[in-house]
Amino acid sequence: MIEVSVHEAKTQLSHLLDLVQDGEEVLIHRHGKLVARLAAATRVAPSPFGAMQGEFEVPEGWDRPLSPEEADAFWEGKW
Repeated sequence: MIEVSVHEAKTQLSHLLDLVQDGEEVLIHRHGKLVARLAAATRVAPSPFGAMQGEFEVPEGWDRPLSPEEADAFWEGKW
């Protein structure tokens, strides 16, 4: 773990990011008090496009407007 001042962090940000990328953690102090921790971001793998392909079928006419009766039933919680 590396500890630096805010001034050092500003002037050496690129270098500190390289260290963080290599697994190091950086603590940043202002006037002797800890104000931030610089650590690697965790990556969340994006869902692949088409991940649910073949899991369900979209019925014909799914995008048609609701009739007034259907809309009323929907908003009343009966549909």
